[in-house]
Amino acid sequence: MARHLITSALPYINGIKHLGNMVGSMLPADVYSRYLRQRGHEVLYICATDEHGTPAELAAKAAGQSVQEFCAEQHDAQKAIYDGFALSFDYFGRSSSQQNREITQEFARELKANGFIEERSIRQVYSIADGRFLPDRYIEGTCPHCGYDKARGDQCENCTRLLDPTDLINPRSAVSGSTELEVRETTHLFLLQSKLAGEVEAWIDEHGKDWPTLASSIARKWLTEGLNDRAITRDLDWGVPVPADVWPELAAQGKVFYVWFDAPIEYIGATKEWSDADPANRDWKSWWYEATEVRYTEFMAKDNVPFHTVMFPATQLGTRAPWKKVDFVKAFNWLNYYGGKFSTSQQRGIFTDAALELLPADYWRYYLMANAPESDDTSFSWEMFAATVNKDLADTLGNFVNRVLSFSLKRFGDTVPAGDAPGEAERALGAEVAGLLAEYQGHLDTLQFRKAAQALRALWSAGNVYLESKAPWLEIKTNPEGAALTLRTAMQLIHLYGVLSAPFIPATAAAMRAVFATDDAAEPTWVDQEQAAALDFVPAGTAFTVPPVLFAKITDEDLAAWRERFGAQ
Repeated sequence: MARHLITSALPYINGIKHLGNMVGSMLPADVYSRYLRQRGHEVLYICATDEHGTPAELAAKAAGQSVQEFCAEQHDAQKAIYDGFALSFDYFGRSSSQQNREITQEFARELKANGFIEERSIRQVYSIADGRFLPDRYIEGTCPHCGYDKARGDQCENCTRLLDPTDLINPRSAVSGSTELEVRETTHLFLLQSKLAGEVEAWIDEHGKDWPTLASSIARKWLTEGLNDRAITRDLDWGVPVPADVWPELAAQGKVFYVWFDAPIEYIGATKEWSDADPANRDWKSWWYEATEVRYTEFMAKDNVPFHTVMFPATQLGTRAPWKKVDFVKAFNWLNYYGGKFSTSQQRGIFTDAALELLPADYWRYYLMANAPESDDTSFSWEMFAATVNKDLADTLGNFVNRVLSFSLKRFGDTVPAGDAPGEAERALGAEVAGLLAEYQGHLDTLQFRKAAQALRALWSAGNVYLESKAPWLEIKTNPEGAALTLRTAMQLIHLYGVLSAPFIPATAAAMRAVFATDDAAEPTWVDQEQAAALDFVPAGTAFTVPPVLFAKITDEDLAAWRERFGAQ
């Protein structure tokens, strides 16, 4: 089986993430990782908190903490929520780790040795009130392109255009709010992307042809507009220091690397953190260095695409070392919330901690993936959320499981009944299930999550159609053995659903498998089409239990309360 390296965009450290962040990176990466593990592949799913940069310092200051204390606390808080969402990271690291510091500094040394980093004097904004140079995100103002009045000095959150601090209209310090700013000269390191543009374009031509249009078009737009040299150091107290053995003067000035230089390198750094925890059994280099047999898939929202498809590959290419580069980029559009996109900075939308307070993770996991913003932006509404939960999860899946097991318990006792041999209806059902499985599997292989969710829903619906057509509650009056066959077949479907649903709704899938006394597999093995068609997983006579209600319906009262709490208009 293949070796699959999977990364999702690093969640930034400055606060709990919202559902848009979850569906745009970590959750689809988890679904894919779970699926591949069930198929028998070797999988390494790596993520970490992104802890450097201006927002971390500002958030720590606002919280009255040192930045080290703030980041450590927020890392633990985020990790607890991701555990609550059942994200199956093989390792969840920290970009402030010693491993990332060492690897980032080594990248910089190699780039310098190969002629792709140089020192340049630039004119930079200086805050007289704060007594310091202001890195780009320490400056706010009005975007010259769209007029958004809270644009940052590196990028406008509203229109996503990349900016230089001097582009902003009416700039002000994000530290003090002071407009008493002036431009002074200072020295920074620049990554000479212009010298690597041809290599990056050739690499994208070769590897990006199979990427989704969203990812490839964004990458090519950057190349078309011209790959400019980029400053990769900042004047901050917190970050990966410039190595003093190469740039002693800049190190003495306290320069640190730009967060977007070291953050992607943390994928490698976190893998080394994972490896260092068990060096006798783990080898981080086999995943990243000369790793020709590894297939590497990245998951991210569209605003992260340029850095992962252009800047990071340029950084890797410039080292002239055989670092593993991404094979497939799965990019997502925005998830919007009643007229505006989910936003951490503006506290718009539903945040992951609040979501878990309302309902268990599987409700959110299924809804988000069934409505993932793959081809275009999508909008969250409480009404659509309730409709999806009530129809797909509570009625189609949950009600099927409950009525099959409850009726069988009442009429045949607490073991799987035997009944007649399978007939034409069961053979037709098996063929239908096998076909839907092939469709479901094909969509997961190609990372088309909305289509995969539709195929999974169709599998659940097939059970309901079969049950309604056989009507065992009527059949038992004239043909008890036929009714027993119907219920036994329906129980095979419950087991099958417990296996195939695991990537999307792992807790519920485990509960369905746990219904039967013979099944205690934590990570169920995938089912092939022949096995699915046979519908013969749980022997007659196997003890079973009726689980609690799998999914509670969302009421009008729930909706009214949630709309009021979260400002849905």
